[in-house]
Amino acid sequence: MKKRLFLFPGQGSQVVGMGWDFYQKSEEARKIFKTADEILGFKLSQLCFEGPEEELRLTANTQPALLTVSYIAFYLLGLKPDIAAGHSLGEYTALVAAGSLKFEDGIWLVRRRGIYMQEAVPPGVGSMAAVIGVEYNKIEEALKKVSRGLVQVANWNSEEQIVIAGEKVAVEEALTIIKPPRSVFLSVSGPFHTKLMQPAAEKLKAELDRVTFKDLEFPVVSNVTAAPVKTASEAKESLAKQIVSPVRWYPSMQGLAELELDEAVELGPGKVLTGLLRRMVRKWKKVPELYNIEDMVALEKFRVDSGGSF
Repeated sequence: MKKRLFLFPGQGSQVVGMGWDFYQKSEEARKIFKTADEILGFKLSQLCFEGPEEELRLTANTQPALLTVSYIAFYLLGLKPDIAAGHSLGEYTALVAAGSLKFEDGIWLVRRRGIYMQEAVPPGVGSMAAVIGVEYNKIEEALKKVSRGLVQVANWNSEEQIVIAGEKVAVEEALTIIKPPRSVFLSVSGPFHTKLMQPAAEKLKAELDRVTFKDLEFPVVSNVTAAPVKTASEAKESLAKQIVSPVRWYPSMQGLAELELDEAVELGPGKVLTGLLRRMVRKWKKVPELYNIEDMVALEKFRVDSGGSF
């Protein structure tokens, strides 16, 4: 049997039209979309298929939309991995796939999570910026010198791509200190994965307390610790801390090198996570085959390429 990693994308991978091919060709996909529509009280399916893009891009909409489409890809594939990981919101999808959360609870949680994240910081106060070409330790040292407000590492995505976030004036000051070869301000509604999200974290904790978690059917790597979680209590604790903690994606992926994986499969729209992984695995002892499944064509191609080794 092949050793597999499943990856579930986070915010930024959304695109108008996502999930439409699944919906057209699968009765199971239509049922899952219907469930999501009923739980949320609006046509999430229509938003995924038709947009408008500015509505789909809103955090409170993006999160349930991505969870739904990624979960459908997982469900239709009908295969369990040896281990899984999800970027930020994608950790919720991974936990739903692993049977720790019911889909109905997962979709409700990420909808509330998105609303609380949007509400936590007034528009224009916070920002996020990707810093490219500077080592993590150098960025951490530079952030200690910022005097105009709070700024933290929010996403450690790869060796050369690190996102900082916080109060806008502090992020701007940080960039003048870091002087990176390249930086990009992100089009997001708040400084996610920083202490400024504490109001959202407190509201989300109440939602998490209302939901039943189960032990996982396969381990999921925590964004907070970069280590696998296996129990219900570990999964819940990771989600509670995640919203105010940096996403430690690079160390999460590097920690999987010793597993000598045969395949890594990104389930959902886009190729962000397989793109990041492609650069990392060049240094691994064993380089896994990389796949993305965002429609039925890609799903069937994976079945053929993987040799039916299920």
